[in-house]
Amino acid sequence: MGRVDPALAGPVDWPAAARLAGRLAPPGPPARRDELHALVADLRDAAGRAAGHVVDITGLTPADPGRALSRVLVVDRAGWARANAQTFAVMAAPLATRSDGTPVHVPDAARLAAAAQVAAVLALLSGKVLGQFDPFTAGAGVPGRLLLVAPNVLATERALRVDPGHFRLWVALHEQTHALQFAAAPWLADHVRTRAGRLLADLADLSPGGPGAALAPSLDELVEQLVHAARSTGDGLTAMLTPGQRDVFEEVGAVMALLEGHADVMMDEVGPRVVPTVRRIRRAFEARRDAGTRARGPARVLRRLLGLDLKLAQYREGAAFVRAVRGRVGLDGLNAVWSAPAALPTPAEVADPGAWVRRVHG
Repeated sequence: MGRVDPALAGPVDWPAAARLAGRLAPPGPPARRDELHALVADLRDAAGRAAGHVVDITGLTPADPGRALSRVLVVDRAGWARANAQTFAVMAAPLATRSDGTPVHVPDAARLAAAAQVAAVLALLSGKVLGQFDPFTAGAGVPGRLLLVAPNVLATERALRVDPGHFRLWVALHEQTHALQFAAAPWLADHVRTRAGRLLADLADLSPGGPGAALAPSLDELVEQLVHAARSTGDGLTAMLTPGQRDVFEEVGAVMALLEGHADVMMDEVGPRVVPTVRRIRRAFEARRDAGTRARGPARVLRRLLGLDLKLAQYREGAAFVRAVRGRVGLDGLNAVWSAPAALPTPAEVADPGAWVRRVHG
């Protein structure tokens, strides 16, 4: 992972968060060395094959066809946690300054305490994520990075008792669909980053009369808001927002529902010709998701802390939107959603796909 730009430091010591998150991340399931080497090689191969398949099944064309969809990185849980500390640093840049451009001065002890909080959340999440596409940390002209979390893929395919090769390709299809979304709509990364940045800037602006002055959140609350906003989850956060901030939060949530729902639908569209056991994998995966929502006790508290139930709702609402729109106007009609920011669905339209069709297609 590259060094975090000190200018992005703000109220969190991001390098410390990255180091601590890597140390706190739990180890993966036991496996032989040769098994782990084969897993890494297989995931890289699956990601390469998936890139071609998603172009075929989505009908989307990258704006720069000569560039790879993504930079594939197969990581362990510590690597994922460190990478996401870097992503958080980029997304949290508005926390470093007030609206008047003056820096936010936070004592070093408080910055380290905030780093510990972020690291603890990332360590918990590091055991839950199979893959992730990050379009936010890449430089100009460089594709985003696709993180495949090898120990989590291994643990999940064992728990589901599915064919490992089929499952690894299936996971890669989801993440490469995300990569294609951003490659086909080059404006999308800046759009999401700008909207999330506006929300965080409002929350961080504690100057008298500033948009965040009425909330006057503590450092602890700012860190919590950062984590939730970066994941676009958490109904507890929305209760703390002003109406304008809530609108932006829900707008970003609608975009995330589209992204996740679209990828969830498309990863199954390859069918048995590409992933022979795709239907069995989907059934087993959904049963595991449903079982998670029924968790009780400490597991339930953890799910709420990490926003996992709301994330699952995001997947399913977005998938329902994608299927409904495609059923009405076909794949080409659906792909109009990637044409411009104005074509993205509003939160109300995610729940009412017909309203989006009427607005965009007349």
